[in-house]
Amino acid sequence: MISSLAVHGMFLDIPKVLCLFFISYLWSGAGHATESFKDFVVGHGELWSAQILSSVVRKKGMNRKWMDTREVLIVNPSGSDQVDPDYVESEKRLEKWYSQNPSEIIIATGFIASTPQNIPTTLKRDGSDFSAAIMGALFRACQVTIWTDVDGVYTADPRKVSEAVILQTLSYQEAWEMSYFGANVLHPRTIIPVMQYSIPIVIRNIFNLSAPGTRICHSLVNDKEEGQSLEPLVRGFATIDNLALVNVEGTGMAGVPGTADAIFGAVKDVGANVIMISQASSEHSVCFAVPEKEVKAVAEALKSRFHQALDSGRLSQIAVIPNCSILAAVGQKMASTPGVSASLFNALAKANINVRAIAQGCSEYNITVVIKQEDCIKALRAVHSRFYLSRTTIAMGVIGAGLIGHTLLGQLRDQAAVLKEKFNIDLRVMGITSSSTMLLSDVGIDLSRWRDLQIENGEVANLENFVQHVHGNHLLPNTVLVDCTADSGVASHYYDWLQKGIHVITPNKKANSGPLDQYLKLRSLQRQSYTHYFYEATVGAGLPIISTLRGLLETGDKILKVEGIFSGTLSYIFNNFIGKRAFSEVVAEAKQAGYTEPDPRDDLSGTDVARKVIILARESGLKLELSDIPIDNLVPEPLRDSASPEEFMQQLPQFDQDMTNNRQDAEDAGEVLRYVGIVDVANKKGVVELRRYKKDHPFAQLSGSDNIIAFTTTRYKNQPLIVRGPGAGAQVTAGGVFSDILRLASYLGAPS
Repeated sequence: MISSLAVHGMFLDIPKVLCLFFISYLWSGAGHATESFKDFVVGHGELWSAQILSSVVRKKGMNRKWMDTREVLIVNPSGSDQVDPDYVESEKRLEKWYSQNPSEIIIATGFIASTPQNIPTTLKRDGSDFSAAIMGALFRACQVTIWTDVDGVYTADPRKVSEAVILQTLSYQEAWEMSYFGANVLHPRTIIPVMQYSIPIVIRNIFNLSAPGTRICHSLVNDKEEGQSLEPLVRGFATIDNLALVNVEGTGMAGVPGTADAIFGAVKDVGANVIMISQASSEHSVCFAVPEKEVKAVAEALKSRFHQALDSGRLSQIAVIPNCSILAAVGQKMASTPGVSASLFNALAKANINVRAIAQGCSEYNITVVIKQEDCIKALRAVHSRFYLSRTTIAMGVIGAGLIGHTLLGQLRDQAAVLKEKFNIDLRVMGITSSSTMLLSDVGIDLSRWRDLQIENGEVANLENFVQHVHGNHLLPNTVLVDCTADSGVASHYYDWLQKGIHVITPNKKANSGPLDQYLKLRSLQRQSYTHYFYEATVGAGLPIISTLRGLLETGDKILKVEGIFSGTLSYIFNNFIGKRAFSEVVAEAKQAGYTEPDPRDDLSGTDVARKVIILARESGLKLELSDIPIDNLVPEPLRDSASPEEFMQQLPQFDQDMTNNRQDAEDAGEVLRYVGIVDVANKKGVVELRRYKKDHPFAQLSGSDNIIAFTTTRYKNQPLIVRGPGAGAQVTAGGVFSDILRLASYLGAPS
C-alpha cells in the first residue's frame, strides 16, 4: 500500500544518449518482513514511476527505453545501512543491457539495485542521488544534473542566515565537507563515483528553471595563479545540532599506546557515530562529539572499559558536555591563505562565543569547532558576516529617549538604508527605554514612528528585562547598549553588561569620572575581553578628543598637559560676556537659547568640566579622584542653595559686579576671561578654573559655543596640537555617539 509518493528527476548529459533517472520514494508498512523483502516492496515505487514516465515519453513520439536498474547495478553491503557499488560487474551488465536496448533516451529506475546473488536491494539512505552519480560514472557522462527543490548550494542555511547566497561553483572536496556537516547539498558518497571521472554535478531547482544552480567539479583555478577570482576564502558554513561532547582525560593516557583504540573501540561496540575528534598534543585528553541520543550509552561503555584506570587515578574523568553544536567552515583556498583560522576565531570571540573544542585536518578544507547549541545560530551569523558574505548586524538597545537619544534615533533612521547598501551594516534597534516606558521589538523598531509605537505598545520600564530582551535574540550575533542618559544608576551596570558580552557606547560621564577603583575595574575588563566600551562623546561631544589622546599615547608620544575649554555652555557665556553686558544677562540669554541645563547652576558649578578633566586625566594615566580636582565654582555662594532655578536667575543680577570687575581687569591687561579645565600630567594634577588669556591666544579666538582643546606633548611642545569645533548641542553629541556605533561595526567586521 502506497502512503506517499514523491518524484524527483535526474538527468545525465551524454553525447547521443540521455539517461533520465526517475526517482520515487515508497514507504511501506511491511511489519516484521525481512530486509530483503522490504527492499523488494519499496523498489516497486521506482519501477512503476519509471514505466509511467516511459509511457509519457513514448506518447510524445520520442525514442526511449526504460531500464530496471536491478538488472544492471550490483552492490555489496558494506556496513550499517550502506552499500558499495561493484563497478566492474555493473559495467559488464550495462554493456550487455545497452547492446540489447540501444536508444537515445533511457529512463531508468533510481534507488534500487541487486546483490551479487541477484537479490533485489536498495541504495539505502540518500540512494536516489547516489544512483544518479553511479549511472553517470558507468556511462562516463559529461555532466550529472540533480533536480531538487532549492536553487543550489547556499553559503549557509538560509533559514538561519537570511543573507546566505547561492554558490556558483564548488569543488568536489568542498561539497563533500559541507554535506558531511549537514549542509543541504548531497550525501558525501554521491560525489565519489563522479569525482573519479571528473564528471561535474549540477544542483538545480525543478520549480525554478531560470536559476542556474551550483556546479560541483574539480577546482578551476589554481590558488597561486595570477588573476584568480575574488571568491571568499571560506566558501560556506554548515552546522550539526543535538550533539554531546565526551572528554576522556588523565595523565595516565600520555604515551600509552592503544588508549585511543580502546576509547573508540568502546564507542564502536555501542554503535555510536563519532562526528568529530580532537586530541591535545600532550595526549593528556581526547574529546569527541557524538549525537546526544547516543551519549548515555557511550559514557557507560567508556566507564565500564576504563573502570580500573578511573579507580587508580590514571584517568581523572570521563565527562559529558551536553547541548552542543558543531560549526564547520569549508573552503579549498583556506589551505593556501594565512590567517583564515584567526579571522574565524576572532569573529566568534567578538560575538562572545566560547569554543569548547577545535578540529582541523592538515588539508585545511574545513575548520570545525564545538560550541553551545544555544549559541549556534548566533555563531553562524557572526562568521558568515566576518567573511563578507552578509551584513554586519548589530542588535541595539537605546537607553534614554531624551534630547540626545531622540536625536540619535533620528540620525539612525536617516542613515539606515545607506549603511545597508553602501557599507553592509545593519543596525537594528530592538528596544528603546526611558525612565518610565520601554518599547521592545523582536525584529527591529520602525524608527520613523517609534514615538507612536511607544504610546501604542509601550511597557512599564524595567532595565533588567530591557537588557535581557535586546541581548536575548540569538539570531543577531552582536549586541550594543547605548546609554544616552546622565544617570549614575545606569552607568553602574556597565561592568555586568560587558561581562555578558554586551558592547556599551555612551556620552554619560558618570562611569569614567566616578570612583577610581570602579573605573579601573571597568577598563581592566574591557582590555581583557573582545567586548567594546566606547565613550568618545563624554568629553567633546562630536569632537575626536579621546581618540586623539589615545592616538598620541599609542604612537609613543608623551602627554605633558591637556588644556581646554570643555563646556559649550561656558564657552558661549564668556564669548558673549563683552562690552557693557551684565553676566546675568548673558546667562539668561544662554538659558533661553537652550545652551544651559534647565538649572544653569549645573553648568556654572564647573562639575561637568571637572568630570571631563578627570576622564582625560585617567586616559593619560593619572589615578585621580573627582575630589582631587579643585573647581572654581561660578555660582555665588549665597545662591548655591536657592530653592529653584527661577529663584536663582532672579537673584543672580545682585552678584554681577564681581564678574564685571574680573572682566575689566582682564581687558585692562589686554586679556579675555575663559573657563578652562587643565590636566597637568607632568605634575600629576588637574584643575578647573576661570583664567585670563591674551587676545592673540587660540582660546581667545572662539565664537559661539565652540570647544577647544590643546595637547602639549613631547612632539607638540612648542606649538600644541589643537582640536576645535562645536562642543555642545544634541546634534553633535548624538553624532559622536553614532560615530562610535560605526566604529564598533568596523571592529566587528564591517568593511571600512
